[in-house]
Amino acid sequence: MKKLGEKLLKKKFIMSFISIFFVILLILLGISLAFKNSSSNNITLNVYNWGEYIADGTDGTLNVNEEFTKQTGIRINYSTFQSNEALYAKMQSGGTKYDVIIPSDYMISKMINQGMLRELNYNNIPNFSFIDDTFKNSNYDPENKYSVPYTFGTVGIFYNKKMVQENEDSISFNILWDKKYTGKILMFDNPRDAFAIAQIRLGLSVNSDNVNDWYRSAEELKKQKPLVQSYVMDQIFDKMGNNEAAIAPYYSGDAPLLMKRNPDIGFVIPKDGTTKFVDAMCIPKDSEHPEAAEAYINFMCRPDIAIENIKYIGYSSPESIVKENLDPEVKNSKICYPDEETLNNAQTFTSLTNEINSLIDDLWVSVKTDGDNNNPFALVLVILMFVLLYLLAVIYQKKKS
Repeated sequence: MKKLGEKLLKKKFIMSFISIFFVILLILLGISLAFKNSSSNNITLNVYNWGEYIADGTDGTLNVNEEFTKQTGIRINYSTFQSNEALYAKMQSGGTKYDVIIPSDYMISKMINQGMLRELNYNNIPNFSFIDDTFKNSNYDPENKYSVPYTFGTVGIFYNKKMVQENEDSISFNILWDKKYTGKILMFDNPRDAFAIAQIRLGLSVNSDNVNDWYRSAEELKKQKPLVQSYVMDQIFDKMGNNEAAIAPYYSGDAPLLMKRNPDIGFVIPKDGTTKFVDAMCIPKDSEHPEAAEAYINFMCRPDIAIENIKYIGYSSPESIVKENLDPEVKNSKICYPDEETLNNAQTFTSLTNEINSLIDDLWVSVKTDGDNNNPFALVLVILMFVLLYLLAVIYQKKKS
């Protein structure tokens, strides 16, 4: 009887100990979660992305950044850039520290080479598994150390059906040099895309290491300049949308948005060749919240979030599961998801040497200013102004005497 009592007492003690242990464990877990939420609430991520490039809650879409904050407590400070070169310049200036940036393939490679990006911890990005294998181990990031694909697309030509007489099948980059559209042509306001169009037109590689190829392309762009109304990036939406221009090269992902805004706008991917690109999410070397940044990247890769995002921005997703959940007219569109022939005929940007990059910068300045100096009308106007000033000076001297 005594032994039975001792056993019951021992069992009761063990049960009490286990109960107390679990109570303590739950308290510690609660404290941990509270601390984690408190820490998250004190974090603000600086995200730097292209314009018109994330679902923001308009048109009944999901506000992706607000949803991330709602689910994690991490706030988002979101800002936009217009070109890879503008992003690079801002990063070099060091004025603002960003946590997530979304550059294009060739710029990612350049930033990797210059030590500007942080290696990713994929333990914090399990949704990377949803990215198709065809978008992994790319030439701009061979070991997937620094980037997670966000979208992909091609460069094509927007045209106003009421202003352009050519049949869509016959439209190529040559139309951007057609004098009958003088003053109605828009052109990329960034050197890599602008030079690529000239290079494709000349039958050259967009990644040429031959200095002469870049000089030849610059000469083509100088010939084009008198025909160009203006050099644009996001301004294309207003200018083409408001029928202020007839032709403009731009990115395929913006076709659904622009064509919806203006039914007179068409879009074609030139059959004689174009460029294709991948934009990817990266974390700068000086990010102050790398783990939170990885949580953001992981969130953006989550299929349900990626689907909502792609539905709004119109670009193509590197996740097959996303494509399959889009409306049939989108997933079967040759604009959003070009056929194999089109993709095989498209060149992809790669990183260039420092010497070539410096040359491109110099040549681009020359392109943008050369036409102004060689404009005969402008030259005549300047001469007339000098003559007028001289005559006024002579008249003033005669009156004074």
